[in-house]
Amino acid sequence: MTNLAGKTLFISGASRGIGLAIALRAAADGANVAIAAKTDTPHPKLPGTIHTAAEAIEAAGGRALPIVCDIREEDQVEAAVKQTADHFGGIDICINNASAISLTGTLDTPMKRYDLMNQVNARGSYLVSQKCIPYLQRASNPHVLMLSPPLDMQPKWFDPHVAYSIAKYGMSLCVLGMAKEFREDGIAFNALWPRTGIATAAINLIGGEEMMAHCRTPEIVADAAYIILTKNSRDFTGHFCLDDMLLYEHGVTDFGQYAVDTSKELWPDFFVPDDVPPPPGSMDDRTG
Repeated sequence: MTNLAGKTLFISGASRGIGLAIALRAAADGANVAIAAKTDTPHPKLPGTIHTAAEAIEAAGGRALPIVCDIREEDQVEAAVKQTADHFGGIDICINNASAISLTGTLDTPMKRYDLMNQVNARGSYLVSQKCIPYLQRASNPHVLMLSPPLDMQPKWFDPHVAYSIAKYGMSLCVLGMAKEFREDGIAFNALWPRTGIATAAINLIGGEEMMAHCRTPEIVADAAYIILTKNSRDFTGHFCLDDMLLYEHGVTDFGQYAVDTSKELWPDFFVPDDVPPPPGSMDDRTG
């Protein structure tokens, strides 16, 4: 397929950041987007709500359905998915973007925080996928996309923050298993992960403007996601993609367009395998 016109996307955590960027990219084609997130009223430290996201999606050319949904709650997810399908006439794409993070070691991670990360990341993605699959089975080019890392099982990705790594890798294990489980149904399950830090409100909250300056914008992930979501679901499934490699393989060579500050060195993200080097020149976007 060539675009996402008329397609319906169910996106968890799309009120801001990467989820919203993917929604806006799809909206430019005239897609329908259900924004399933908890932020109904403004957060004191993080900008954006499901309502401001809906306004932005419709301004970009799409149709939006804001839904208050905590993906830890099965009844809420089931209702949100049904509401989306009833409103738009089906679901074509499920994007598991919602995530919780705590970069803490074992002794510094309260079990309440452990539970939150695993309930949102691994269990939440499993749950959202499970509830979307019956609708995806009836779609013409169905995709499930996880914002999760390649399964690179090196201790260095675990020992600084075991709980977080377990939660994120849990999402990727869903891709590994479900891609095979639903291959005959033609539902694609793929994972997408950024090579560098991405300038989101959450990153700004953690590291401020200095950390943001060493990141790329969410648009690089959105453009990479668009490539995946417009592929034939029967031909492209079970892949663990890095954003810049996928874009490079599809003709993108100007990665400076995604840099927050081209005078700053880019900082690599977690979980990027050592044996997948960046595309030529992609990690040196500096002009200063």
